[in-house]
Amino acid sequence: MNLWNLFVFFAKVGVLTFGGGYAMIPILEREIVDKQGWASSEELMDYYAVGQCTPGVIAVNTATFIGRKVAGVPGGIVATAGVVFPSVVIITVIAGILSNFADIPAVQSAFAGIRVCVCVLIFNAVVKLWKAAVPDKATLVLAVLVFGLSFFLKLSPVIFVIFCAAAGILLTRLGVRGK
Repeated sequence: MNLWNLFVFFAKVGVLTFGGGYAMIPILEREIVDKQGWASSEELMDYYAVGQCTPGVIAVNTATFIGRKVAGVPGGIVATAGVVFPSVVIITVIAGILSNFADIPAVQSAFAGIRVCVCVLIFNAVVKLWKAAVPDKATLVLAVLVFGLSFFLKLSPVIFVIFCAAAGILLTRLGVRGK
């Protein structure tokens, strides 16, 4: 894989991703899994899970993982730079002019519409991830349990990931998973 092409690919992902890391799941799924074949849906989900638990932005962490898988350490660096580059440029430009237009009702309305769109994109990503992440009754019970615990307990996502990893290992050893 040519590093320049990797940079350009992730720059395109970075420029097309609005709403943060979760909003980029459908784009990555289509481009990386379906078109490029660089990772499976399960691998992409694993990258997202680890990216959620590690310091930094989930989109950047995921790009780093995928870039490293495709082209080693230089690929990880280049993919990270590619996904960040458009945001840095766009944010710099917007920050320079937004304060002049933030009070305009049309701008406020546009941002309200964008927030709705981002919510829908995130919801679609969750539905796609759900289908691959919850293939059996055991993982459904685990998902419901973690959802309930996360709703009532304000714990770090890292604790939930460690708990689920341990539960996944235990369920597999007990032969419960996959039934």
